[in-house]
Amino acid sequence: MSLKLLVISDYTDTWNSVRPEAEILIGMVTLGVDVTLMTQAESEYVPRFLEQGVKVIDFHPKKKFQWSAIKRIRSELKGGAYDAVYLFNNKAITNALFAAMGLPVKTVSYRGQTGNIYWYDPSAYLTHLHPRLDGILCVANAVRDDLHQHSYLPKARIQTVYKGHSLAWYQASAADLSEFNIPDGAFVVGCIANHRPRKGVSVLLEAIHAFPADSNIHLLLVGAGMDCHKLSELIKVSPMANRIHVAGFRYDAPELIAACDVSILPSVKREGLPKTVIEAMAYGVPPIVSDTGGSAELVINGESGLVIEPGNRLQIKDAILRLWNDNVLLKKMGHKAKQRIDQKFRTDHSALLTKDYFENIVRD
Repeated sequence: MSLKLLVISDYTDTWNSVRPEAEILIGMVTLGVDVTLMTQAESEYVPRFLEQGVKVIDFHPKKKFQWSAIKRIRSELKGGAYDAVYLFNNKAITNALFAAMGLPVKTVSYRGQTGNIYWYDPSAYLTHLHPRLDGILCVANAVRDDLHQHSYLPKARIQTVYKGHSLAWYQASAADLSEFNIPDGAFVVGCIANHRPRKGVSVLLEAIHAFPADSNIHLLLVGAGMDCHKLSELIKVSPMANRIHVAGFRYDAPELIAACDVSILPSVKREGLPKTVIEAMAYGVPPIVSDTGGSAELVINGESGLVIEPGNRLQIKDAILRLWNDNVLLKKMGHKAKQRIDQKFRTDHSALLTKDYFENIVRD
């Protein structure tokens, strides 16, 4: 008999690129798994789910603890005879775990970043430390290892499955950067992130003060919040001010990074497996990442990217200048980065590993 899986996830955010975790669910269907998804019917990914054989139920909890949601999920679990339920966010996790009380279904949560889960935090026992939880699938080994320090689950039940990708998703032409007044022949370093302090953009802006005054290095900042007051003030006082370009939130972020020479994500803490880094690598753009969360797991340092210490301004400067000064290394590293995504982070492999994980946990 095939595995029967209920998934509860929110897909209402704007679909401006492929959702890797969604493609894993679709991949599991092709492997014979019976997948039913609870999500909002208006979600833009729903037509693709339906086309690929994922059953969709128009429902998602609106609150972290909601009696009507608990009843609705419990009714589905009892009537659907599911082997397991896979939960992708805190609203889904809390309500579904209470709904599963006393039922034989296995319960698994998804964890996408390090930090903020501690055994001494009472609120954590409503989600990833909930006693009704049977397992946790993590997006990176760093996330897994972080949870091992706090969860009471056997270590074998907390496992890593990387979000798989396909190079076929990244075939769009590189964007024209002239709209940002970036001249032809400029060496462009792209940083794509929704600005939060932990993303380390302020550290990056301070690090580039030491660049040669006559260099052709330009910095492109893409993402929500990149035009905030704090960053704007740092840009104003920077010797590089006329070579720092703020794009803000964009739907064409992958095409923008494809037009850059280097990508950088200088996070200081709490990363998962950053999609922006993967997108850059898939386009053959060598990444510079800080060693926090799963970022460093994406690259082989010195071969398919460069890894720096979180918050280390000198290492940020040196990494960028190293690639600026060595075009042969730049091209070689970009090729290796693309090759690594194709060989080590494939969506079909991720789907198979996810299927195997659930089959093992159901048998346990």
